Amino acid sequence: MNKVYIVGHKSPDLDSVAAAISYADYKNKLEKTDKYTPAMAGEANKETAHILEKFSIAKPEILDNAKDKEIILVDHNEFAQAVDGIDEASIIEILDHHKLDFKYSEPIDVMIKSWGSSCSIIFHLYKSHKIELDKNLAGLMLAAILVDTVITKSPTCTETDKEIIKELSQLAGIGDWQTFGMEIFKVRSSITNLSAAEIIKSDYKDFPMKAGKLGIGQVETADLSEIEPREDELIEVMGDLMKANGYHSVILFITDIINEGSKFLVATSDQAGVEKALGKKLENSRVYIEGIISRKKQVAPMFMEVFDK
Repeated sequence: MNKVYIVGHKSPDLDSVAAAISYADYKNKLEKTDKYTPAMAGEANKETAHILEKFSIAKPEILDNAKDKEIILVDHNEFAQAVDGIDEASIIEILDHHKLDFKYSEPIDVMIKSWGSSCSIIFHLYKSHKIELDKNLAGLMLAAILVDTVITKSPTCTETDKEIIKELSQLAGIGDWQTFGMEIFKVRSSITNLSAAEIIKSDYKDFPMKAGKLGIGQVETADLSEIEPREDELIEVMGDLMKANGYHSVILFITDIINEGSKFLVATSDQAGVEKALGKKLENSRVYIEGIISRKKQVAPMFMEVFDK
């Protein structure tokens, strides 16, 4: 029996890892097999490790290279974000909640829904096929949806996501999902003992555009003041990252989930273009913008409007 790896994007976040774990469980139960194996395209970040430990779920193995392996992609479909060797793998399926940017030589199954989380889609599949969902796995999936939807505050959050949050809360035995969500974000936003590079890369994606490659990272916090003393250091390391890896720009936006706005730190070869994309002037390579909390729905499209035409 050929092993099929289910894997999310590089710099794996909670939804990426939870989707790999839960979709492997769903597929194995649906098909009465054990061939589907969850994997990560890199080390788990701190809130993912925390949630896996909380719900007594083993970390998936790290898949360093997908060459010659059968692969299901979850929580992404862009090769720029995929595990190394993906262009020499056999991709058999995609499950995602991002825009489609995918070309492949073979017909494959693709499920994309414009919901707030990949785990929302997977829960829908469990429910549709009346497949039993373990209590701890329900807790993991709930945590992933709460993070991806910023505890339902993100513009990516749909009414479907909100209903699924309620259902998963009951299955997981979590009475107050808002408090549970805030607990995750406290773990997520803590930068104690993290290097500047680890902060930048904790939730980071590459976006190839016509003007060049942009790297966009996000940190979500309930208190912007925790990161302020390290802003100069972060901008310096972002500049080093930009030069060393041939980026057009490296952007880190720090989202205040309480006040629903983000502070942008920028390293770029085109300040005027970045200012045009943001609609704001940078001061010392930084600017705060109210109402911006989503990379997928807000930040990436802003930059694509300027740099990908």
